[in-house]
Amino acid sequence: MKPDISKIEHSRNRGSRRKEVLIALQKKLEPPHVSRCGLRGLSDSLCIKNGRAILLLSFLLSAFALVCHAQSLPDSTLASIRFEQKLNTQVALDLPFQDEDGKEVRLGQYFGRKPVLLVLGYYECPMLCTLVLNGMVASAGDIKWNIGRDFDVVNVSINPRETPALAAAKKRAYVKLYGRSGAAQGWHFLTGDENSIQRLADEVGYRYAYDPASKQYAHPSGLVILTPEGKVSRYLFGVTFSHKELYSALQEASSHKVGSPIQQLILLCFHYNPITGKYSSTIISVLRLLGVATIVGLLWLIVALARRGSAAQAALVSNSPLGEAPAEAVNLPKLL
Repeated sequence: MKPDISKIEHSRNRGSRRKEVLIALQKKLEPPHVSRCGLRGLSDSLCIKNGRAILLLSFLLSAFALVCHAQSLPDSTLASIRFEQKLNTQVALDLPFQDEDGKEVRLGQYFGRKPVLLVLGYYECPMLCTLVLNGMVASAGDIKWNIGRDFDVVNVSINPRETPALAAAKKRAYVKLYGRSGAAQGWHFLTGDENSIQRLADEVGYRYAYDPASKQYAHPSGLVILTPEGKVSRYLFGVTFSHKELYSALQEASSHKVGSPIQQLILLCFHYNPITGKYSSTIISVLRLLGVATIVGLLWLIVALARRGSAAQAALVSNSPLGEAPAEAVNLPKLL
């Protein structure tokens, strides 16, 4: 008995129509922004995005904590960190220190015949002291006078815990950077106790403060030029110094002359003081508020994105072909 060809064709057509219906149903239920990778793909994507958001949030909170940590000194203390210009003040030449070789010395050993360029700071300073020394070396390299022959340089650490070994390492580095012969004999790197350091700093008007939270010193940046007998002759402020001004200041000090106070009006423009390297309390407050507002805004954005992702995932689950689709959501073709 021969099979009924028309019935076989009709059965094939019905199977093909059912397959088309299922494909149409899947296309209608699948959200346009979700790829056909299905629930697993969406879940992985959301997890990756949320993970990145958490990492970003952690980084921002850590950065904000570091900013707050850096501002552990009160604004009133920061405002007092500066050079108080004490021109014509005699420094105490009997102050005891240790040189870079660990020998006991007196400050007066470096005075008597030549002017002295005094640099206060500390050898493990993370940034500002290095900038001052680099600026001084660059300026001294552009004048015809030589360290050791025409003037001496005395570096004094304001950190009583620093050692002659640190001073010796710093001396080797900067004598090499300067590159002129005879500099080692006229460039001295000293360490000392709290009393000697504080007294010398007071005599030249160098105001600084120790921050126990960061274990660093907040201090002004600049140079003090002294006459051969040890009187304050001139100040040079900042981290870069004009070689003409440096040369003029050394010449005046060599002639036992005392200069005039430097006008600091320009240094206070825009609420920023290059001497201290700090913004005024007004600008600090504004920056803090902006930082807090930025972090709050980013937190809100992260939460909103996370909620949106969760809602999209829930919607996909409820509308998935694996569940029961609403009848009105799909216009099914009529089966034969």
